[in-house]
Amino acid sequence: MLVEGSEIEVIGEANNGTEAIEAVRTLAPDVVMMDISMPQMNGLEATRIISKQYPKTKSLMLSMYDSEEYILSAVDAGAIGYLLKDAPREEILNAIRTVALGEKFFNISVSNIIINGYLKSKRKDDKDQDDQSKISKKEKVILKLIVDGMNSREIAENLELSVRTVDNHRANMMKKMSVKNAVEMVKMAIEKKLI
Repeated sequence: MLVEGSEIEVIGEANNGTEAIEAVRTLAPDVVMMDISMPQMNGLEATRIISKQYPKTKSLMLSMYDSEEYILSAVDAGAIGYLLKDAPREEILNAIRTVALGEKFFNISVSNIIINGYLKSKRKDDKDQDDQSKISKKEKVILKLIVDGMNSREIAENLELSVRTVDNHRANMMKKMSVKNAVEMVKMAIEKKLI
């Protein structure tokens, strides 16, 4: 769609995500209105490609899905607007004009879903930070040696500790990290960059 002032002109249509990308490439619209469910390539993948390769074209998702998963996936893919298909005509026109200006458009219910998703993610990040801060400096040293493949006896010799002390630190770390075994502990240490 080309949008000038209050005028909106439909300059092309596509039946699937692949055609949508090609239409954006050849027509260079201000706004592309995308559906999530499309054959060959879904609207999320097409939006991701369009937002990376053709950043001047703004993506507005028009979908029947009002679930957090789809909305957050659309935003993550690069959509700067999201509307449900049952939205009134005026809201759709307003969304197109808003997105054409490079501004975000999400109605109240979609905005609430985005905010709730953000808050969930923030709480998870805060929990991960808490997990990391619970591990003492001594435990981090031992954890690094475990990740390096040392057993309790080797760690004890290396740090001049008793094997029992090393095993106690290992058990405490597993409890703090909520893992069942050393393999899970090593995996989490690497994934969360605890060392």
